[in-house]
Amino acid sequence: MKLFSKILSIVFHPMLMPTLGLFFIFSAGTHLSYMPFEVKRLVYMIVIISSCLLPVSLLPLFLQMKVIKSFKMETARERVYPVLVTGLFYFLGYFFLRRLNISPLIENFVLSILVAVLLAAAISFFWKISLHAIAVGGITAVLAAMMFKYGVDLVLLVSFMVLISGLTTMARLYLNAHSPSQVYAGYATGFIIVFLGTLLG
Repeated sequence: MKLFSKILSIVFHPMLMPTLGLFFIFSAGTHLSYMPFEVKRLVYMIVIISSCLLPVSLLPLFLQMKVIKSFKMETARERVYPVLVTGLFYFLGYFFLRRLNISPLIENFVLSILVAVLLAAAISFFWKISLHAIAVGGITAVLAAMMFKYGVDLVLLVSFMVLISGLTTMARLYLNAHSPSQVYAGYATGFIIVFLGTLLG
């Protein structure tokens, strides 16, 4: 069970979730599914670089500078600066997507994640909110928002993400990475911010 929980925590790591969300957006059967491949590839590149590759590349530096004690970042205060820097990279990703003017929904999705990341950084000054829960909550939210916004049937995808959310948050609890309240607060934060940002944007 411990190994399974660790695998879930890696596969559904917060840095990978924006890319998964983008995949779902392009697979939802809306007009975004019919974007040219070259455009999709460019969007994927921007999102992957800004949300995953750049943040990961700085972790060894944070470790060397003793900003973090380990890559697990087990205390709340350890997470503040890495999460803030991640927010900066998200902003750059949002900036480039905005300049390309490809899709308001994708822009709002990335902007919503940016807001959630910055809020998580602020909360991390005094409390260890679950970043995993924020991430899976946000991906569930973008699918739910697209159902309302475009009237597409995404019940199966939403159900899948609800299942994944449950498994991932249970894994974090099993590994003693968080308390139940930190997981619940994280999921609610991610879901509400991304749902409203995607639906109303």
